[in-house]
Amino acid sequence: MAASTGDVFGFCAEPGPARATVEARFVSSLKGKGLFAIRNIRKGETIFSEKPVVSSQFLWNALYRYKACDHCLRALETAEENAQRLLAKSCWVLPYPAQCSIRKDLHETCPHCQVAYCSAECRQSAFEQYHQVLCLGPSREDPKHPLNKLQETWRNIHYPPETSSIMLLARMVATVKQAKDKDRWIKLFSQFCSKTANEEEEMVHKLLGDKFKGQLELLRRLFTEALYEEHLSRWFTPEGFRSLFALVGTNGQGIGTSSLSQWVHACDALELPPPEREALDAFIDQLYKDIEKETGEFLNCEGSGLYVLQSCCNHSCTPNAETSFPDNNFLLHLTALEEIRPGEEICISYLDCCQRERSRHSRHKILRNNVLLGPSTRPGWEVTSPRSAVFWPCSRAAPLTLHKLMPSSPQPSCTRQSSLSATFPLSV
Repeated sequence: MAASTGDVFGFCAEPGPARATVEARFVSSLKGKGLFAIRNIRKGETIFSEKPVVSSQFLWNALYRYKACDHCLRALETAEENAQRLLAKSCWVLPYPAQCSIRKDLHETCPHCQVAYCSAECRQSAFEQYHQVLCLGPSREDPKHPLNKLQETWRNIHYPPETSSIMLLARMVATVKQAKDKDRWIKLFSQFCSKTANEEEEMVHKLLGDKFKGQLELLRRLFTEALYEEHLSRWFTPEGFRSLFALVGTNGQGIGTSSLSQWVHACDALELPPPEREALDAFIDQLYKDIEKETGEFLNCEGSGLYVLQSCCNHSCTPNAETSFPDNNFLLHLTALEEIRPGEEICISYLDCCQRERSRHSRHKILRNNVLLGPSTRPGWEVTSPRSAVFWPCSRAAPLTLHKLMPSSPQPSCTRQSSLSATFPLSV
């Protein structure tokens, strides 16, 4: 549910074509805004691609060595390193290494606090938008630093499976603090849908649960200590902070990136003789089964972001479009699942995007095994309000076993040998 019909195209990769394809308009008081086609959209067509206003990796996800660019969330591990960590096997070798797209030679770090970026462009973009305020410098490991206290408190009340991050709110504040035109950014954030007081309470309850919802005031005090800005004074009041919290919970879009998934997609596109294709597909299927046994379903670098135009999309149990992150970063693509005629509302399913990114070898299983929502209210469709559903992916029923993500003892060394080597040559 959504943004205002102001300049909702400002963060699109190509604003002109997006304006000629869709429009945001008010639907009803229940659903708020919706996104509608203004021309015929073909099945498989990318309706638009969009960068978030702000985004952030989840804190537990980062703590447990899911290495991602601090700005765009691009996975920083090679596909092989990713598989080795998830399998807890340092000797594991992937075939077709040339299909891995990670460019470690382009990676950079902040010279002051050492957070990692996938490129100089991302480091500069972060610095210019919010990182000057949030850079911890030599205090990165200081548990008494206000920002570190805020993050540690968040981790202690928001366990995996994660649904949001206090750092998304921090980046909103930091963006305004750094901006020359502060009112422009405040107006931009105000475009996202808001809730009534009762709905805000419900969102806080969903994000923190029964046990921790009383901790909102502690979070507010720590948030104020770390980031207070006079221009945003209302955001730091109890009512304003609750509203800000609910805004992120309602409008936040899950982001998932994975170098391993990118490698799988690249392998899917290879033209191989039938025996090699069968062997590779079997290898990939077994790889995912082994990873799921060792690590569970938490395969990706995960975070969330605020997308102005995408936030206009309502939910349907039978969507005509889907979101994805095919570039292995925070750039969201909205793609038509069927032909969409002018005047039709464009709806998506709030099935977890991180799970959809897991490749064709596993996502079909997830879709088969999970029911998204209840019965339709009219034939063929159920359109609901609420982006908040993205935060409750029913595909994550199993609890996360954290110790599996960070083995306490080093893995034994072994001969680097792929289980595929006996099946077909690896020199492709």
